[in-house]
Amino acid sequence: MEFAWLSVPTPLVPLTVAATDDGLACVSFDGSGATVRSLARHGGVRPASASDVLASASDVLVGAAGQQIAEWASGRRQVFDLPIDWSLTSGPQERVLRTLYETVPFGTTITYGELAARSGLPDGSARLVGQIMGSNPIPVVVPCHRVLASDGLGGYGPGIELKRRILVLEGVLQPSLFD
Repeated sequence: MEFAWLSVPTPLVPLTVAATDDGLACVSFDGSGATVRSLARHGGVRPASASDVLASASDVLVGAAGQQIAEWASGRRQVFDLPIDWSLTSGPQERVLRTLYETVPFGTTITYGELAARSGLPDGSARLVGQIMGSNPIPVVVPCHRVLASDGLGGYGPGIELKRRILVLEGVLQPSLFD
């Protein structure tokens, strides 16, 4: 499997996006290249081509993903129109992430327990859903930031402050006096 990748500066945080010829496969909250090194274990990685003539399908997809994520982060996009490559997921992780992607739109939230139930997991699977959110290879587009604890925001790998800022951007939370 070969991935094309691109660094995306946003008003929120630098992101790295990666795509295959099948679709967007990874979004990472870093601009350092750590994601690219991690993807190298799954196959070839290369920066997206600057040439439209020589661009592969993955180059085109990663470019579109970068543009759409930048639009979302600046408040100009609510829906992503990108094919998703789910190949870095499997089993219950894939089922839960697909359910999240398909049923929790911009401006809404769901609890870990509700997402577990909606995904067909047994009662008491909220903690498993939390672990799945932490291993989501496609955050932002597969919106794990929209999954909350029953008593508050819950966790978020890149930090709870970033989760709060994203939920403000999406209109779920009101901005604080300090924003």
